[in-house]
Amino acid sequence: MTTPSATPAPTSAPAPAPAPTPVPAVSSASGGPVTVGFDLDLTLLDTRPGIKATWKAFVAETGVEVDVDLTISRLGPPLEQEMAQWVPAPLVTEMTARYRALYPLYAIEPTRPMPGARDAIDAVREAGGRTIVVTAKNGPHAELHLRHLGMEPDVVVGSLWAEGKGAALRAHGARVYVGDHVGDVRGAAAAGAFSVAVATGPCAPEELRAAGADVVLADLTDFRAWWAGYLA
Repeated sequence: MTTPSATPAPTSAPAPAPAPTPVPAVSSASGGPVTVGFDLDLTLLDTRPGIKATWKAFVAETGVEVDVDLTISRLGPPLEQEMAQWVPAPLVTEMTARYRALYPLYAIEPTRPMPGARDAIDAVREAGGRTIVVTAKNGPHAELHLRHLGMEPDVVVGSLWAEGKGAALRAHGARVYVGDHVGDVRGAAAAGAFSVAVATGPCAPEELRAAGADVVLADLTDFRAWWAGYLA
């Protein structure tokens, strides 16, 4: 008697590869993407070489006596405030305008990103967030710097200082503001935003903490790790 041959078991089809999990946009309370604000000078950009070169050109042209190294050591407040230290009050507006006319010629090329600056912006965008620069520097010069370096935040707002930054941060829904100066900490507070301070400017870590910073980082190379924890 012939024994019927066994029917081979059907071969299982390989399991389909799991579909990639999309990265969701980080949402604010209003349902839109989270906006993170950044200061410019000594937060995102090291503008010191260019500012120093501009002050030297200004001194050579006008004859005004300026301690250039001292000006570089206290970047942050508006230019008019620094100019008032070197010229009589009636000349501040005129001399500030002359300095700004020289600025694109001397300040743009030597400026470089601060360590971790590009990565910090990338980290926010990779999570679906938006970035805004709010700075005391005038807007056209801030945009010129960022365009030259290929760094393109979603929004740039210039000519705002300390608590004055709060209005722009609120208008754009910024939940976090990153800066290097106690004035930036005050700006974050005025907007009700979380204050991230970086100790890369004229203010020491203990000074930033005393001003009310929620967290103090050594520099922006620490931002990505902090951001991941913040989102978690």
